[in-house]
Amino acid sequence: MADDLPYRPQTGEIPTEPGVYRFFNADRVLYVGKAKNLRARLTSYFAPLDTLHERTRRMVTTANRVEWVIVDSEFEALQLEFTWIKQFEPPFNVQFRDDKSYPYLAISMGDEFPRAFITRRRGGKGVVYFGPYTKTWAIRDTLDTLLKPFPVRTCSDSTLAKATKERRPCLLGDIGKCAAPCVGRVSPDEHRSLAQDMGRFLQGKDDDLVDIVRERMLAASANQDYERAARLRDNINALETVAAKSVVVLPAEVDADVFGVARDSVSAAVALFLIRAGRVRGARTWTVDADDGVSDGELIDGLLRSAFEDEDVPAKLVVVPHLPDDESPLEQWLSERRRERSVDKRAGGVELRKPQRGDMLRLSQTVQQNAGHALMLYKSQRTNDYVSRTNALGQLQGALGLEHAPLRIECFDVSHLAGTNIVASMVVFEDGLPKKNHYRKFAITEAADDTEAMRQVLTRRLAYLGYGSGAEGSTEAGVKNDKKSFEYPPGLLIVDGGQPQVNAAAKALKAAGLSIPLVGLAKRLEEIWFPNDPFPIILPRGSDALFLMQQLRDEAHRFAITFQRAKRKNDIRSVLSDIPGLGPSRVSTLLKHFGSVAKIRSATVAQIQDAPGISASLAEVVFAALSCGAQADSLEPQQEKDPS
Repeated sequence: MADDLPYRPQTGEIPTEPGVYRFFNADRVLYVGKAKNLRARLTSYFAPLDTLHERTRRMVTTANRVEWVIVDSEFEALQLEFTWIKQFEPPFNVQFRDDKSYPYLAISMGDEFPRAFITRRRGGKGVVYFGPYTKTWAIRDTLDTLLKPFPVRTCSDSTLAKATKERRPCLLGDIGKCAAPCVGRVSPDEHRSLAQDMGRFLQGKDDDLVDIVRERMLAASANQDYERAARLRDNINALETVAAKSVVVLPAEVDADVFGVARDSVSAAVALFLIRAGRVRGARTWTVDADDGVSDGELIDGLLRSAFEDEDVPAKLVVVPHLPDDESPLEQWLSERRRERSVDKRAGGVELRKPQRGDMLRLSQTVQQNAGHALMLYKSQRTNDYVSRTNALGQLQGALGLEHAPLRIECFDVSHLAGTNIVASMVVFEDGLPKKNHYRKFAITEAADDTEAMRQVLTRRLAYLGYGSGAEGSTEAGVKNDKKSFEYPPGLLIVDGGQPQVNAAAKALKAAGLSIPLVGLAKRLEEIWFPNDPFPIILPRGSDALFLMQQLRDEAHRFAITFQRAKRKNDIRSVLSDIPGLGPSRVSTLLKHFGSVAKIRSATVAQIQDAPGISASLAEVVFAALSCGAQADSLEPQQEKDPS
């Protein structure tokens, strides 16, 4: 079975975005492919071996790893696939060996009267090529559309010579799809300018044409000329298909190293795209240690020095998501490395840049996306690694002085918004893995502060450990009561917060007459606090134990925030539902029209009346109800408040 392939990635680890993937053996790239959905495509290679085509079966059994790169669209995936097949010449690839698999749109700028045409061959002198593209019909339709604003000649040289001799334009000249330079309707310079404008559009440097065609489409629709509107709609689709900007293909003179960084509290993932002659020639990712005390600028400084410390040669442009504090000295250091290691000893210096706009910004965002996925993959693989989980539990046992390894750990977090909509969460990890069917969420009616809320939550949870259901307040909200899961005693309790939260949880333990190990994890320095102990302990950065505790804390925070947002959303609807005359349909209409209750509250009676289905009298009722001051706080907050 293909399941036995040791390098097979977990299905959940593969992204669903478009991208390019590569199968490797120990020596070389075996296969390069593109996918609109990487997960759907790659999982097809790991079906039972006897169901695979013989060639595919040989490829997956010969390979020892698979890697992928995320891009923005299927067209970018096609172009990157094309580049890498030419670069690596993988033995299991057939496409792109002779440049005939996909068509190009070309403009012969070397001619006196430049010509636009479609070809499957490259190499013509003075010809500019755009592509390759997957859909020939899109190129043909778009070329036909482009000939209206850019009436460049498309006829052959023999047809041009004949028309020039006879002083009579062809049919395209008569219907306005050619400027007819053959009969002098435009000068050679004017015709060349049209060709240059078409080229700029195809390079993605002119978005106005799409807007112009869209305006024409809307005008045709308003005039009930639906056939013309449909043709213009199809033209827009074709334009957007072919003119889709490619962030993986830049001008040929561009050489750059583009970095992306994604980080959490203890680690960071780095993605690097190597751009040479305008194309992605290499891509790799790795992880580094990065605690909260290291700023983004310091992190960039360290990873650049690490990346180019050995024999790698920096490109003349190094693109980073954040500029380091000591930008000038670092540029000088990189420039020295470039001059020392380049074949050309006259190589220029290195420029550090944070992109602000254009193709380089879009490319940087793609690299950043790959870094984010690499961080997720790193955390997922570390979580699912049995040895790491075992080490984490053993380290926790030793660091916290536990009698046994904590096979079941429960973590609690409290979330509220300025003291309203107080909720809490409980997440459970067993054997170092999330046990999501044991997660619980709590609605807290009233609490003086965070510590009181934490005490209430622990009291309610601990009541199930042999003491029946005598907890104060209601049972956990929004989840069917599963008493069995609540009766499992944890080996360790963790609360999100420092000493005040831990001491409050300890009071609940004492009141319940239970003795369960309890600690708090404070986010600022990742200190671990024991009840009534003035000094915390700090686990080593990068240790499996700290990684596990951070996972628990972050999961509890996520679960609490999700519940708090859902509860607040219901409250927003309830505010409107309490207004006489507003049923569920009109509530939905108002929210859709304004976007939030806060915007409705700031609206005038006339503006409320503009919403569909709202009469003048009902608008006055809504305005009066929302302006009476009963709801003093904002109903659509801009930020969450995290009590920890």
